[in-house]
Amino acid sequence: MKAENNSQKDNLHPRNLHRSRYDFELLISNCPDLKAFISINKYGVETIDFSNPLAVKTLNKALLQTYYDIQNWDIPKNYLCPPIPGRADYIHYIADLLAETNNNQIPKGNSVMGLDIGTGSNLIYPILGNSIYKWTFVGTDIDKKAIENCSKIIEANSKLTDAISLQQQTEPRFIFKNIIIPEDRFAFTICNPPFHALAEEANKGTSRKVSNLNPKEKKTSNPVLNFGGQNTELWCNGGEIGFITQMIYESVKYASQVLWFTTLVSKKENLSSIYKTLKKVNAVEVKTIEMSQGQKNSRIVAWSFLDKVQQKSFKI
Repeated sequence: MKAENNSQKDNLHPRNLHRSRYDFELLISNCPDLKAFISINKYGVETIDFSNPLAVKTLNKALLQTYYDIQNWDIPKNYLCPPIPGRADYIHYIADLLAETNNNQIPKGNSVMGLDIGTGSNLIYPILGNSIYKWTFVGTDIDKKAIENCSKIIEANSKLTDAISLQQQTEPRFIFKNIIIPEDRFAFTICNPPFHALAEEANKGTSRKVSNLNPKEKKTSNPVLNFGGQNTELWCNGGEIGFITQMIYESVKYASQVLWFTTLVSKKENLSSIYKTLKKVNAVEVKTIEMSQGQKNSRIVAWSFLDKVQQKSFKI
């Protein structure tokens, strides 16, 4: 007989739907394929093997079907399969940020447009933002196959057809150029930048993750990525700090067209350099929002070139 465990994940955002332990009975009722991956751990609690990429992908399908009304979602083999609770947290904190200059009311509806930089093949931020708050999105990526898969997801879920558009960034050295055009106005940009500076560094990080999730797994130079990831999703020249620095310098050119530029920052040691760069480009307001999922700590850095009066008058 399995033990009941309703422990709260108190480190997740208060509005996050995944603060309680996964209700596998409910999830399986919506996605029967998940049943094959359920096991009982040593504490007598139902779980899945988070080092198994197919198990993680199937859990994501079940979560999207059950809580976000996304009935058809899939990603190609070896592409990044993000943990939904953490991605939902980012969306909720963006909502709080927008509420600060909207009379403490979270703005909802299709007039609120976000720009997802590096949407990957999973399209997860636009899906969550639209499902939770009815926001609209432009999703961008340099990977043609990723964009093609996102297009399939949109076509397979009619609720997304008018809510999400896609654009491939054909010049990988740029982030906003070619994407933001003069008539665009975005309430926010959102980004989960590549963490690593080298492919070897990405492989080592994956090996550590697999080892932590499954200590019995033998170490290997080519670990199976439980959350997947192509080269462009995991590493880039200059790593996380190089990518974010480029983003900050480019953001100056679109200062009046975006209310809040935001990015995840995985490595705390990068914050000092990020703050210096933001000061150098004369960002008017900078915020750091701490986040925590399980044992992992990260944060969102948000910046705006608009003062308080301009922020409140920004049409979204």
